[in-house]
Amino acid sequence: MKYRQLGHTGLRVSEIGLGGEWLERHSTEEVKAVIDRCDDHGINILDCWMSNPKVRMDIGAAIEGRRGRWIVQGHIGSTWKNGQYDRSRDVTVARKAFDDLLKYLRTDYIDLGMIHFCDEVKDFEQIMNGKFIELVHELKRNGIIRYVGFSSHNPIVAKMAAESGEIDMLLFSINPAFDIMPAMEDFVNVLADNKAVKEMKLSMGIAPERQALYRTCEALGIGITVMKGYAGSRLFAPETSPFGIALTPVQCLHYALTHPAVASVMVGYDTPEHVDAAVAYETATMDEKDYATVLANAPQNAYKGQCTYCGHCAPCPEKIDIAMVNKLYDLATMQKDMPSTIRAHYQGLTANASDCIACGACEKRCPFGVIVTDRMKKAANLFR
Repeated sequence: MKYRQLGHTGLRVSEIGLGGEWLERHSTEEVKAVIDRCDDHGINILDCWMSNPKVRMDIGAAIEGRRGRWIVQGHIGSTWKNGQYDRSRDVTVARKAFDDLLKYLRTDYIDLGMIHFCDEVKDFEQIMNGKFIELVHELKRNGIIRYVGFSSHNPIVAKMAAESGEIDMLLFSINPAFDIMPAMEDFVNVLADNKAVKEMKLSMGIAPERQALYRTCEALGIGITVMKGYAGSRLFAPETSPFGIALTPVQCLHYALTHPAVASVMVGYDTPEHVDAAVAYETATMDEKDYATVLANAPQNAYKGQCTYCGHCAPCPEKIDIAMVNKLYDLATMQKDMPSTIRAHYQGLTANASDCIACGACEKRCPFGVIVTDRMKKAANLFR
């Protein structure tokens, strides 16, 4: 298992994580079997947003005795009402539900205290200007949460959170299908309707709001853990994929893990075998990870001319890491004043854009038709 730094938190998380949602529909023994298999593979981060006391209890029992090796994302505002999940911004209700999370997980702290599920600008403003953020501050001040996280499906709201100075990391939905969809406040309801997704007007390449979010997080050191990496398994069948083709779990994982600021993908598992299928990413060949060629040849290809940092442009005769140069160029151009960290990273490359000899070999290999030589000229001028 490979591990990545989660932004500026200092935490090192497994790049394949455990999203707990699917565990709700399983017995105590089945939950333990999944978590044991995760443990066997070196997975060390789990997300528990679910408010159902039983699944919280089952997870707590499964990690008892090894709590210290798990990095837990626990959600503030995910509550249990009348026997079902509810979301609340009432601080009394939210605090009680969070105390229950601690009790059921058999712990006295949560590593990543997540502001739960905020997709609307109005909701964001109420959180950040009211008693809810005061509750979060109190929990962090008292050491009950170590870092503050934020959970959202809306790139505009997520970017506001990243720029607010209030959060340390972000839980966000990333996959090839979502990246070409426009920002929306009713994101979850739209995603529940396959027909709506299929009929939605796709952007040409990554939607600008989402691209701006990823670059902002990278620049500010806001680490991202990924939810919905498989798009609820819609990408596994051509009938439900907006591209008209199927991707594999390994390809979906590689897509998310090549994005700026991404540290881990929180995958949902029903069985230990599902864990094995995700962890197969760690030993997969580059051909098995290759999402770019598949997307480029899809009937509905929406990425033409867009660099997705997939690395197909390599090898370069001058040993330029073209994908990294493109990533740093994109990060730098989104800001009025280039952060010194981006410039330093660029200058630390063994070879950079100014070493490009415009041979064009990379352009022949790029599945999306990116004019790489032009990008290298622009990067060289920018960083000169």
